[in-house]
Amino acid sequence: MGRLRSKDVLRSDQFAVDEIDWILETAQRFESAIDAGEVLDTMKGLVLATLFFEPSTRTRLSFETAMHRLGGSVITVAEASSSSAAKGESLHDTIKTVEGYADVIVLRHPQIGAAAEAAAATERPVLNAGDGAGQHPTQSLLDLYTILKEQGKVDDLTIALAGDLRNGRTVHSLALLLANYDVKLLFVAPEALRMPPEIVDGVKAAGGDVGETADLGEALREADVLYMTRIQRERFDDPAEYERLKDAFVLRREMLDAAKPNVTIMHPLPRVNEIVPDVDDHPGAAYFRQSANGVPIRMALLALVTGRA
Repeated sequence: MGRLRSKDVLRSDQFAVDEIDWILETAQRFESAIDAGEVLDTMKGLVLATLFFEPSTRTRLSFETAMHRLGGSVITVAEASSSSAAKGESLHDTIKTVEGYADVIVLRHPQIGAAAEAAAATERPVLNAGDGAGQHPTQSLLDLYTILKEQGKVDDLTIALAGDLRNGRTVHSLALLLANYDVKLLFVAPEALRMPPEIVDGVKAAGGDVGETADLGEALREADVLYMTRIQRERFDDPAEYERLKDAFVLRREMLDAAKPNVTIMHPLPRVNEIVPDVDDHPGAAYFRQSANGVPIRMALLALVTGRA
């Protein structure tokens, strides 16, 4: 899939279906190679720069692990205070500087649209690792990969996205990505945290089947996949509103008695209190397997955008 070479990864709705399929197939190939104990040199001689101006554990470490697994090197800025952004340097100038050091750039930033701004400043491929409450396209690809591995298919599933849908960039990206498939999407949120209209409209415009409810129990009875998200304290301007909504949805083990026997439970992590720990040993609790799937997906993306896959 040569047309991914030198391309930026900014939004989940930028991909054609054949491109998505090729990303997933490449991830599976890399995962199989790693499982077989192969030592890869796919990215030998190339350098990845990871620039994280918001906190991250899974995304940053899985990107860096992916590059190391592929035989490449990594340089990193782990927080804004450790970069010249703390001195007032513009994002444009930061990216122009980093392009002199690295062959591919991964950026997480608190501002919506920051990844697109970075991409405009450089000829290096830029991968969006989360831009505020905007998008998180590489997360949506690993989520799709997880659904395929856990359920054996994507089409003909009912997938419920629950929690802070207003502010959750992971669910924004996943909803738009899943619009490429024959699925029913249930958006499950209290009124104040409903999915933004532009995301709902985008899914519908792509032919997606969408339902909305504020009843987690109702969604759980219908869902093949339940995708939980945390209520994001850092996105609230009013602490009182966060306190009012923080316990809106909590998944407890006994609630799964009403779920389908083969339900898959996902979460982009970190969780706070929205999944009680005794859910963890349920066979369908896939969130830690989901997290691990970030490595092969990001291996695939790094290799494809640099023309090494």
